[in-house]
Amino acid sequence: MNARPAPALGGVDHLHVFVADRAAALSWYEAVLGLRPVSALRHWADGGGPLTIADADDRIHLALFERPAQANRSTIAIAVATADWLPWQRHLRDRGIDVRPEDHGESWSMYFADPDGNPYELTCYDVAALRGGGASQEAINH
Repeated sequence: MNARPAPALGGVDHLHVFVADRAAALSWYEAVLGLRPVSALRHWADGGGPLTIADADDRIHLALFERPAQANRSTIAIAVATADWLPWQRHLRDRGIDVRPEDHGESWSMYFADPDGNPYELTCYDVAALRGGGASQEAINH
């Protein structure tokens, strides 16, 4: 085995997400996560490839592939600031999305899925703030 270290990575470019109906999925991602199509890459979708969507700050990119349902999906984890923790919980629940918060000790995560069953995790590492003044335990769990 070569002892040379791996070259540096530049961060996550995009994640592949498999959806049964791309138009319906796009509507959900716009309404729930605020993701919009990347106009410069829209031509890929026209040729049967993925529809790339991103957040307003161009930091999160998902590539929506229209495919039959897939088993063994990977969870897509997205960082959330402490101040946004409860607003995200309310936002998801207001849309009828089942949200499952979980205390991991050094982080809090809330889990949910899109209509195609793709699992998501919103994670915050400011545990002290969430447990203390940032949010009550009851609000975190409910």
